[in-house]
Amino acid sequence: MRLFQGFSSQLLRGGLFALIMVTAATAAKAVQIQTVTGASGVEAWLVEDYSAPIVTVAVAFEGGSAQDPEGKEGMADLLSTLFDEGAGDYDSKQFQSRLDRLGVTLQFSDTRDRFFGVMRTLRDDRAAAFDMLRLSLNDLHFDEDSIRRMREALKSRIAGDVNDPTSKASDALRASLFGDHIYSRPPSGTAEGLDAISREDLVAQFGKLFARDNLHVAIVGAIDATEAKAMLDKVFGDLPAHAELRPVPDAQMHFGGRIDVQSSSPQASVTIALPGVRRNEPDFFAAFLVNQILGGGTFSSRLYDEVREKRGLAYSVGSSIATYEHGAYLIADAGTRADRVGETLSIMREQIEKMAREGPTQAELDAAKKYVIGSYAINFLDTSSKIARALVTIQTENLGIDYIDRRAALINAVTLDDAKAAARKMLGGEPTVVVVGSGNS
Repeated sequence: MRLFQGFSSQLLRGGLFALIMVTAATAAKAVQIQTVTGASGVEAWLVEDYSAPIVTVAVAFEGGSAQDPEGKEGMADLLSTLFDEGAGDYDSKQFQSRLDRLGVTLQFSDTRDRFFGVMRTLRDDRAAAFDMLRLSLNDLHFDEDSIRRMREALKSRIAGDVNDPTSKASDALRASLFGDHIYSRPPSGTAEGLDAISREDLVAQFGKLFARDNLHVAIVGAIDATEAKAMLDKVFGDLPAHAELRPVPDAQMHFGGRIDVQSSSPQASVTIALPGVRRNEPDFFAAFLVNQILGGGTFSSRLYDEVREKRGLAYSVGSSIATYEHGAYLIADAGTRADRVGETLSIMREQIEKMAREGPTQAELDAAKKYVIGSYAINFLDTSSKIARALVTIQTENLGIDYIDRRAALINAVTLDDAKAAARKMLGGEPTVVVVGSGNS
């Protein structure tokens, strides 16, 4: 069976890589970006695409849950639930019914550092869809009943996590890594914080965060530059000119020590946290490739091979880099049996320490580069919605309008010495270890 699994994995890797490279070449040719600016000064990146009668608009506003006032944690999450809860002449049910009749998708969400929104519509319904987006950003009702319902829904979700071992572990890890920094707070807030938020708080916070000078826009689909400019003025032109963001300091992160979380489940999890690299740091791609080799590759990482394939210790294992505007960390985690925690943790630490000491091989680095370059298109550029989201993310990270064209060169420029230095930087210190499971062996 193990021989068959290995053979299947190699076939899958080869076939998937071939598909990725074809998709990458097709998608790269399709993304021709132009800058359009409305009379109001609002700017957007536009990709005209008439292959389907669809228009997608993606937006991002700087300032997410890190802007929640102290004692009112959860305000960003609560705000993000209200964008379809009534605006203009439509109450909550009417607004949502109109979206359904038009076939318009309108979604908002928040992260630590930003709010994101995506609207998708058929070209024939674009005028009505743009008007619905305008209303959601300029004339929200902040209806007391909607606020109450959304607050209770969020509190119910928080209550469901109270006794969840994984949620407990995440809370403990976050508190350990970030200390008294604002990132240590629960991203979804607390029940007490949600209860403390009034309608007046939400209206005031909305006015502070949603403004033209902290707005990023991407438009993809069957729409030309002239119409896109008019849409920018119609939808965003009446927003306040300037946002009022509270400065957020860079996090002074803390690593080392062990956190044990008890669980009655026969399954357990192991998480190892180490310093990461932020997106704006010059060695980001070196770090990204090291992570790909360590545990980011689905079927071809060291952790997968050593922990799962060779020893069968885990049903899932991998690593990733969590990047925020003011901090970053790498986590390697595995799901295993409670009675195999010790062995799993030992092998994971052994592989991490080996990577820190020796770095990757040239062959591993070359393979990681090929995969990371090729997979970008299939992950981010194969639909209009993905392209719009990718473009607005590129804007928020200040990567430049030519980033998609430059990305492969930036990755290929990473040398073996660069990768080894990034491995030492991220993996050379004492990690924070979190174990969830009965016995915590």
